[in-house]
Amino acid sequence: MKKRVLSGMRATGRLHLGHYFGALKNWVVLQDECDCYYMSSDWHALTTDYADTSKIDENTLEMVADWITVGIDPQKAVIFKQSMVTQHSELFLILSMISPLGWLERCPTYKDQIKEIKNKDLNNYGFLGYPVLMAADILLYKADTVPVGEDQLSHLEFTREITRRFNNFYGDVLIEPKEQLTKSARVPGLDGRKMSKSYGNSIFLGEEDDVLKEKVRNMFTDPLKIRKDDPGHPDGCVAFAFHEIFNKEYKKREEECKNGSMSCVACKKQLTEMLSEFMKPLTEKRKAVISDKTYLRNVINTGNQKAKETAQKTMLEIRQALKF
Repeated sequence: MKKRVLSGMRATGRLHLGHYFGALKNWVVLQDECDCYYMSSDWHALTTDYADTSKIDENTLEMVADWITVGIDPQKAVIFKQSMVTQHSELFLILSMISPLGWLERCPTYKDQIKEIKNKDLNNYGFLGYPVLMAADILLYKADTVPVGEDQLSHLEFTREITRRFNNFYGDVLIEPKEQLTKSARVPGLDGRKMSKSYGNSIFLGEEDDVLKEKVRNMFTDPLKIRKDDPGHPDGCVAFAFHEIFNKEYKKREEECKNGSMSCVACKKQLTEMLSEFMKPLTEKRKAVISDKTYLRNVINTGNQKAKETAQKTMLEIRQALKF
């Protein structure tokens, strides 16, 4: 039997290059090898955007349009909306009953985002309980494989711990998922931090040339390289980090930077051209996909039904184990 994969993204709108190289590129490969469920995590979006929910539905369409643009095929993978499968919230409630607070408070992601995101009040149970909801998502589909980066391993380990705790109480019902570490290029944001919509430092998929040019122009570079012939320091330079991803001759660019034979302006100009070439087919395809909202809603509705059928079977087993 094929391995079953569950993965998802929060419904917060358009996706950026970090999403592509960190997850989507791998999703496209997995859909040919595994039984894949790809979820628009709109309940997860509420953990930070609870004060204004007016854009969540539109954000889901924008995100699914990006998935299809980069090659996710609705005929190969189940694309669905988390909130339309009510079993997610039911299992989240059940698992929250047996989740020790200490496990949640130790979560590295929780601590990091509390520190980094200053413009939103994140002191709510939903944000603290994010790993419980993530565990419910995975366990509901009996996913034995979860593609993750190293920064998400703590979440997956929480899922395994809560699985063992549940099975210890109620019998061997849930499956412990295994990680599939995805090797991906690290894509920094324009300011050098991790690329994130929350930080406002992203390059979005299908970005138009004029916007792309302006974003590259504002990328953080070596502050010590003031004149063209000053020796540069590629480590820590955002523009060079992008050259490592998009430029096959990045070693040559590294040497030119270090010996002062290329200016930052010329370096960014070449980078803009490479990014523009990469984006052009995505930009054209995305315009066509996002213009047909009826098609996108049909894709999601069909996926919702398929996901619901699987989720109902799992919840029946869980209720029986709980003697409900």
